[in-house]
Amino acid sequence: MTDKKKIIVIGGGFAGIEFVKKIDTSLFDVLLIDKINHHQFQPLFYQVATSQIEPASISFPFRNIFKYKKNIQIRLAEVIEIQASEGKVLTTVGDFMFDYLVIAVGCKTNFFGNDNIRKFSFTLKTTYDAIAIRNHILQTFENIISAETHEKEAMMNLVIVGAGPTGVELAGAFAEIKQHILPKDYPGIDFSTFNIVLIEGSQHTLNSMSDHAKIASKAYLQNMGVQIITGVFVKDYDGNEIQLSNGNSIKSKTLIWAAGVIGNVINGIPAESMSQGNRIKVNRINQVIGSDCLFAIGDIAMMETPLYPKGHPQLANVAINQAKNLARNLKRGLQPGAITEFEYKDLGSMATIGRNKAVVDLPFIKFKGYIAWLVWMFLHLMLILSVRNKLIIFINWSWAYITKDSSLRLILKPSEKK
Repeated sequence: MTDKKKIIVIGGGFAGIEFVKKIDTSLFDVLLIDKINHHQFQPLFYQVATSQIEPASISFPFRNIFKYKKNIQIRLAEVIEIQASEGKVLTTVGDFMFDYLVIAVGCKTNFFGNDNIRKFSFTLKTTYDAIAIRNHILQTFENIISAETHEKEAMMNLVIVGAGPTGVELAGAFAEIKQHILPKDYPGIDFSTFNIVLIEGSQHTLNSMSDHAKIASKAYLQNMGVQIITGVFVKDYDGNEIQLSNGNSIKSKTLIWAAGVIGNVINGIPAESMSQGNRIKVNRINQVIGSDCLFAIGDIAMMETPLYPKGHPQLANVAINQAKNLARNLKRGLQPGAITEFEYKDLGSMATIGRNKAVVDLPFIKFKGYIAWLVWMFLHLMLILSVRNKLIIFINWSWAYITKDSSLRLILKPSEKK
């Protein structure tokens, strides 16, 4: 009996987790490497940031996910370099050999080269980011109570940059908190002067969705009191004042940057295999161009197909299906007659703006409102990994819907060592 081939998977996002779940461990030994010890459910980060659910509800420890799956090893480490010619990955906890390497490192926030924005703004790409936003928002209102009048203007402007799904969902959630929750917690603050501003460089909110979704989302947000600025870019930010491309400025202590993503770079990937946005060029089976043993799946993969000549959208459904297809092809031994080329079938997109407010684009129908909101909730619950967490989130959502409140407004910061 021949030794089983060794597969290393870098990254435990949607793509990495799905690949490890689907790979046949009777044929392969698998090592999963990630910098954190859990899978993060990114679509609901905004609900952690706005105190609607707890971080543990959308965080899933790898060792618990795979406790019943044999031949899966997990290492908490950061990858330093890939040495493809030697079949080796260098990490902060040692070197590991592989026969096949699956890169599923995803993307990070793109600041478009602006170091000031990187330094002073908040992002929403990890559970830690969501907790940091929640802490900051709650601490800001604690500070407003005792702040001098001239200090309050910047504290009372919450600015979100980027009107994609993340920006729209954040703006809607904060608008509901402003209306229903914060005035009860802070009766001494005049929330009519608290401004939620959404800035978008294009002319529309949800620019990647249908005209129906663009118009509906903008109307929903404006009716909820969100100020929308389109066709304008943020040029600079110093932590207190935002400079805009139209010459105007906004004083703000809170800038949440949701304006774009760029691929996470790993040393050792040949320059000729890289494409725009730091994505890795792959063929139709997610094999890195110019390599026999390297594969890339999910947001980091740049695959050109007849339906998607500029690459697939960076969506969870794309990542999950690429992972499934690669697992099948590796099981078949990558034989030319047995492999299946990947193509993404667009099942639609959706975004929620708030209570009873959502937009859904399906290939055969587009709709909004209460039914769209129910569809959004159901599909996101189905994507949650564990039954226990599905139940917890459902209970939280039900309680918040009935009471228009939650009890999750905790400021959690490390104490100073003495």
